[in-house]
Amino acid sequence: MMSDYEVTMAGDSMAEFFVKFHGPKDSPYHGGSWKVRVELPPNYPYKSPSIGFINKIYHPNVDLASGSVCLDVINQTWSPMFDLINIFEIFLPQLLLYPNPTDPLNGEAASMLLKEPERYKMRVKEFVSKYASENAQNEESDSESDLSSYSDSSDKDDDDDDDDDDKDEKFPIDDL
Repeated sequence: MMSDYEVTMAGDSMAEFFVKFHGPKDSPYHGGSWKVRVELPPNYPYKSPSIGFINKIYHPNVDLASGSVCLDVINQTWSPMFDLINIFEIFLPQLLLYPNPTDPLNGEAASMLLKEPERYKMRVKEFVSKYASENAQNEESDSESDLSSYSDSSDKDDDDDDDDDDKDEKFPIDDL
């Protein structure tokens, strides 16, 4: 059921990971995929997770510079009854389908959505193409590979038999 989501651990801790998900159909975000960073506080599920977009997204409720998300259900009305599946199956897709321009983190996007909805859709699609398309993702992966191969070769001890290879293990979000 979660085949459209990919989870990657950020390190050894289960408290920080990345989730890659696709833009919902029937929205200007369709065709894009986004990576969000999720941090679980020590008192999760009684306190909500922290969620931020890694790649840029043009949306009234997402800060363009930091990727922070303004979503009532995550920030103010979180309940321990919610789980991570709710965030990725319901809350984030709903956020992309139904932006709330009256409570913006990106004032420019909110204003454009209210005053020029067609121009807003065009801007969203520009961002999808530039930051969330398959080509953009491939370019990002290539640059990350270049950086990781550079840093891996600098001070790696051949006698080290660490199991660091499984840090970036990918698994369905249902396993969390």
